[in-house]
Amino acid sequence: MRKFDTKVQHLKYKVLREVAKNAWNDTLLDNILNIPETISPGTTSTMRCCVYKERAILSERVKLAMGGDRENPNVIEVIDIACDECPSAGYVVTDSCRGCLAHRCEDVCKRGAITFDQNHVAHIDKSKCVECGQCAKVCPFSAIANRRRPCQNACKVKAISFNEKNSATIDNNKCIACGSCVYQCPWGAISEKSFILDVIDIIKRSNNNKNYKVYAVVAPSISSQFTYAKLGQVITGLKELGFHTVIEAALGADMVALSEAKELTEKGFLTSSCCPAFVTYIKQNFPDLVPFISHNPSPMTAISQYIKKTDENAKVVFIGPCTAKKNEFRQPEVRPYVDSVITFEELQALFDSKDVDITMLDEGVLDNASYYGRIFARCGGLSDAVSQAIKEQGIENFVLKAFSCDGIEECRVALLKKSKNLIDANFIEGMACVGGCIGGAGCLTHGEKNKAEVDKYGREAFEKTIKDALGVLEI
Repeated sequence: MRKFDTKVQHLKYKVLREVAKNAWNDTLLDNILNIPETISPGTTSTMRCCVYKERAILSERVKLAMGGDRENPNVIEVIDIACDECPSAGYVVTDSCRGCLAHRCEDVCKRGAITFDQNHVAHIDKSKCVECGQCAKVCPFSAIANRRRPCQNACKVKAISFNEKNSATIDNNKCIACGSCVYQCPWGAISEKSFILDVIDIIKRSNNNKNYKVYAVVAPSISSQFTYAKLGQVITGLKELGFHTVIEAALGADMVALSEAKELTEKGFLTSSCCPAFVTYIKQNFPDLVPFISHNPSPMTAISQYIKKTDENAKVVFIGPCTAKKNEFRQPEVRPYVDSVITFEELQALFDSKDVDITMLDEGVLDNASYYGRIFARCGGLSDAVSQAIKEQGIENFVLKAFSCDGIEECRVALLKKSKNLIDANFIEGMACVGGCIGGAGCLTHGEKNKAEVDKYGREAFEKTIKDALGVLEI
């Protein structure tokens, strides 16, 4: 039964599971040094130079599972000693170089970085090369390759560089915490810090104090996860862990759709505010567009505000695919409403840390939101929901011209064109992850199939309008 896309995810999960298991049993401080041995017992084969280094790396993974570097405001961190197996980044001449007479690579290089040996084979002087890539473009044999590291390729905001030890470093002033580098690093050397211990503490305190209840707010992309079980069994599993109530974040999406549609028709142009990584990207790279970011909170925050308003003793834990949410919930304007955030990866670790086999459970019911709230999980869903909200509110004389983009590269192009008035769009829906939330770094699985599962899940509530879904709430 395969639960994860990659072995890197599975390793991270095993660390989280062991940390959580000890936290439930109040034995974490006693056993913390033994966790690496539990995960990698004896002197079995290792991917590293020696088992001792493997254990040292596992110890660093344990630290991240326990919350990571509290001095670092970013949730994305690099395990330095694990980041040493990738080749040096940059353009290199491969053995496909034929030593041709044309020397187009030399001619096009404005920095004089290319020279030739006695066999006319090209060489690149790294001290002069500026990584422009012009030499690779003109080589008739495609003999010059760009050996960019996976994390560099994944990071579209250029937040990753390398230090004197050749380890990756993250520029927190550029990083948007999307987690692309986390998912793409083949060594698991980049990871996000976990708040799983905080969640366990919240649940344990609720067991000892009946005056407050713990609410699990689950992202709509949950419908594409835990594919080995049924969604209703996942809901029951959450209650087995100690959550009192499970609520769809999609209900918050319904709230946002109505208010965002109204704000859009009043202001004439907006960019969406649902994806925290997209919002951060605008603030860092398109300051002139900041006034046009929707003033509505994200669906997570919207539904959490409602929960805290109706139950003053509530504790709220958001569960979703997003690493950037771990940054969002710590913002001053969000912190009063959301007590912690974990990913689907971490939820799987929680289930197994308490030996909760969700495949053996009865099916619970999750029936809060509308179709339109649920499809927020994939690119284009928010725009469809805003269009529906405009209709339901009877707003006339306004034509929605939505531009939906997923992945930061698409978002950058859309924002750049809008800043130069090159696109006729009055609403830009931006999602940092390719495909939308279904492509989040904290997903168990990624892929096109996830979109179909989200749409299928949405259609189960197709008979509801947005106002129908919100009719049970006192808003």
